[in-house]
Amino acid sequence: MSLNFNFSEEQRMLEDSVVKWAYAWLEPQMEHMYEKDEMPPDLFKQTGDLGINGIVFEEKYGGAALGYVETLLAYESIARVSNALSMTVGASQTLCFDNFRRNATEEQKLAVLPKSCTGEWIGCLGITEPNAGSDAMSLATRAEKKGDKYVINGSKIFITNGPVADFMVFYAKTAPEKGPHGISAFFFEPKKAKGFTCEKIKKWGMRTSPTGLITFEDLEIPENQLIGGLNKGVAVLTSGLCTERITLSGCTLGSQRRCLEDSIKYAKERVQFGKPIASFQLIQGKLADMYCWYKASRWMAYSAAAYCDSLDHKAGGKGTDLDRMAAAALLFCGEMGTKIGLEAIQIHGGYGYCQEYGVTRHFLDQKLWEIGAGTSEVRRMIIARELMRDDFKSGL
Repeated sequence: MSLNFNFSEEQRMLEDSVVKWAYAWLEPQMEHMYEKDEMPPDLFKQTGDLGINGIVFEEKYGGAALGYVETLLAYESIARVSNALSMTVGASQTLCFDNFRRNATEEQKLAVLPKSCTGEWIGCLGITEPNAGSDAMSLATRAEKKGDKYVINGSKIFITNGPVADFMVFYAKTAPEKGPHGISAFFFEPKKAKGFTCEKIKKWGMRTSPTGLITFEDLEIPENQLIGGLNKGVAVLTSGLCTERITLSGCTLGSQRRCLEDSIKYAKERVQFGKPIASFQLIQGKLADMYCWYKASRWMAYSAAAYCDSLDHKAGGKGTDLDRMAAAALLFCGEMGTKIGLEAIQIHGGYGYCQEYGVTRHFLDQKLWEIGAGTSEVRRMIIARELMRDDFKSGL
């Protein structure tokens, strides 16, 4: 039995290049951009130059043809500087474009994916609605067929990248009487569309990652912009949830690591009662706990990503071990991220409550990972459901 969790030389090079870029290019901007709540305008061109926009995409589309382990590693590396911008990249590349890649026609993919890889296009995914959050199947947005077009009416909320998106994948009811079996997936270009508006949402965390309230008012979409077929939207939607949860675990992992590193550094430098606070057992205990929580989180996330990469069919969904592992990874990472962020603030004391210290941003961002991509409560439901299924054997 081998338990070798070492990265390959190629993976270490990937991590090193993204970390160096994040500290050199992102870090100097973060305090100012976070206060303004603005995304660096060249972010996706930068990640395109790094080669991380299409890590899992086939080379014919401009991708690197790597796996979800590498995707997770890239997102963790970005998040060591910015949890929020790591999420923004993940929302575009994994939630939107990768799910599109899995379900679109070859003609559609050739027209769209190269632009996502270069960073010319930023993507967003529209699932959540004002009255349909964790219960995504109850969405109310409608798509009514009129001639060779669909007319869209409804709204989406908490849409990461909504205010800046060049490309959007979203879900709407095409046969409301069929319930979940009457949902379809569509794509379009928001900046060229009439009948589409997006209002930026103000948040106390995840600043620099633009979030929008989207409204469709008689938006017309050609019928050839369906994805996966009429009334097949649930299959499209669920096919991306596992890879979403696994790879976005990297956002909280990067923040966890940064909080730990900054806390160790601060504890060694901060002198009270004549000696560094790192010499006090209570501070040492906090650092030890933070280290254990981070290492355990990392194992949960990367083991799920490696398992996903080992599968021929990576969609997951109800009745699969991948569904359980993906939910468990983000559940644990998200909750440990909040705990590590809290301890980092406590170790930094009053300085941890000031905006010029990076741990403040990381703490504010961490809480979202107990809410976004399915709440912690929903993730527990998924895990329990898969543990209790009749054909569950022992994939523990």
